[in-house]
Amino acid sequence: MTRTTALNTGLDDFLAWAARERGTALPARPADAVLTLLALRGADRRSGVPEPTPQLVAQVLHEDLPGLLWASDEELAAVPAVLTALADRVRVAGRLNAKRHARLLAAIDDAVPGFRAAMADPAGLTWPRWYASLLRADGTDPDDAHAVRAWLDANERTPRADRPALPEPLHRFEIAGRTFATRARLAEALLGAFARDTAGTSPAGPLLPAPPLDADRPDDALGAELERIADALTSRWTAAGLTEALAGPHAGLAPSPETLPHAALADRMLDEHLDYYGASSVPLPPPARVPAPGDIRALLHAAPLPAALAAGGDLDDERREISERCGLPGPATPVWDEGTPQELVELAADILAAQVEMLPTVSGPQDNWSLDGAHILYSLYERGSTPDSVARKASDTDVAEIPPELEDAPTQVPAIAPAAYETPSPEELSVLLGLPGRTEADRDAIDATARPLAALVDRLAETGCVFRRGDTFGLTPLGGAVMRHVMAAGQVAAPDAGTVAGWDAAHTVAAVRNWPPRIAARTLAAWADRREGADKESGAAWVPLLTAVSEAKAADRQGTRVRECFALLDRAGIPNAALRAVLTDPVTGAEARRLLLARGEDVPGESVPPSARATLLAEELDARWTDDMRAHVAERHENGGARVPGPDEIPPTTLLPSFDEEAAAWPGGAPALIRALAAEDPGTAHRVLTALRDHHPDKRVSDAAAHALKPAHRAAGRGRR
Repeated sequence: MTRTTALNTGLDDFLAWAARERGTALPARPADAVLTLLALRGADRRSGVPEPTPQLVAQVLHEDLPGLLWASDEELAAVPAVLTALADRVRVAGRLNAKRHARLLAAIDDAVPGFRAAMADPAGLTWPRWYASLLRADGTDPDDAHAVRAWLDANERTPRADRPALPEPLHRFEIAGRTFATRARLAEALLGAFARDTAGTSPAGPLLPAPPLDADRPDDALGAELERIADALTSRWTAAGLTEALAGPHAGLAPSPETLPHAALADRMLDEHLDYYGASSVPLPPPARVPAPGDIRALLHAAPLPAALAAGGDLDDERREISERCGLPGPATPVWDEGTPQELVELAADILAAQVEMLPTVSGPQDNWSLDGAHILYSLYERGSTPDSVARKASDTDVAEIPPELEDAPTQVPAIAPAAYETPSPEELSVLLGLPGRTEADRDAIDATARPLAALVDRLAETGCVFRRGDTFGLTPLGGAVMRHVMAAGQVAAPDAGTVAGWDAAHTVAAVRNWPPRIAARTLAAWADRREGADKESGAAWVPLLTAVSEAKAADRQGTRVRECFALLDRAGIPNAALRAVLTDPVTGAEARRLLLARGEDVPGESVPPSARATLLAEELDARWTDDMRAHVAERHENGGARVPGPDEIPPTTLLPSFDEEAAAWPGGAPALIRALAAEDPGTAHRVLTALRDHHPDKRVSDAAAHALKPAHRAAGRGRR
């Protein structure tokens, strides 16, 4: 391949044709990008120019140009004119009939709004586009490679705090990932173009220059030449020599994903989150405490591991490897000395990620479970950064008998505690685990795994992101800031407190259902408090939250539990006036009445709709089903049972009497109640109906449940979709 980077797109002839035939002086930069990207996408060039199609137009405008082209307002406005002129040029060449030409022009019009939005979206920035915009804003000639290099030199000499900040809420890892992905797509397109040139030449000739067949290592030479062409194209469409400079002497201004070690930890956080919730969009609660930006440097410098790395000197093998990964001391030293708060958080995240990779896995008895540093960090952040118990964490992973309400309960941080770990006494374990009567034997069993888990936590604590005091451990304020950054890097929804405060009622209710009850209740109370104003007695500020619960249940009956939502609202201090306002709600009215009755108010049963009563009973009876399952599992564990029975084999000892009691008071008796349960909440009632069918001694009841199961099953399936 020769040293030219010119591609055979017919650009010069096309620009001359547009000026001659249409009297239009099209800007060369966007025209070059459009024609080149169409050709690399595989556009036919037999007319002498790449021939656009509706599909190619959409791909180039929406996927390619937003990552590769910096354009002024005038150049941006000219892109539709370039494509329109190109369509006309292909029409003149006889390659488009009138109908296809009109369809292509319509496709251009349709794609332009999305193109403009994508070009204006900060989330589409790459390093070349970002720096091209900055140097132009400073008046630097983007076509003068020497001027571009001088601007980069000056930028690198500028104190970090005085450099232009990335647009909110972007972080360097996002631009690094976007730059890498954009470059990978361009490299793939160039390789595809080379393959097409090799397979069969277009009547217009090959797109790329001739391959280096005389090279000693043709494959390596081809890759190097394609990389060189990619550099040249990117620089041509942003600023002269910019890409080569950012890959070479000024690489520190444009970090790549591999220079940000915390990217691997971010991927692990995404995996953990998907395991828990199945979707990255399910938000986690914000950290309980994060440091002020001005305090981050002092916190990082005070942490044992970062301070040791920064000092250099005689490091052991593990710390030497972490030092090499994080560039401290080394390339990251300027960040340590004068980095911005955001850069310091990134450096702390890099050190934390490198330390996590060095840590051993803690395994339970017979290796039936294991914990590693990444899981510990996720579990702490997922619980709102509230402190946890080492012993409870070690125990909870082994036996699922700890009461659910204790799983997310915060652990008291002792004022003082010995540095060496000590497993709590049997009496303390009884309280921590919610399991009265713990013995020394129980303590010994937990001790075998709690001690190595505490040692793992202590290693995490060396980073300054985690603390342990006695049996209690958790994220530090620095750890909260670092982990929120890592979560965001993994594309996990990790809002800060300000974002949460701005949510509407529906978003707030949907989010807090997954949060620890204490944090969820506090968030709901704060939401209402911000909207109450002077009129606190009416409870009007709480009604939108109640409406959101009703709408969430109507939209996803199986996935939303009204009882759980109301328990959070009760804990948040919802006033009785707000509950009275929704008594007639067809979904939540009965739950509002139940809560009012528990608070001592007299509310007649006929004040709520039957549909709301059926919804309440479906959830209550399903809870009895769960109680039966849990009791049987606990009994089987105590008795050393090996085989796990199916649900149909477990007798519903509490469900049946509860159902019979409710059916006796329901108008029309058991068959009518069964029909109501299946109609109002089929997803929740499905397990109850199955148990009634399989276990109820009254054949009329079991037959009615069997009859209701098919439509309930269909309705539940529609709800899941």
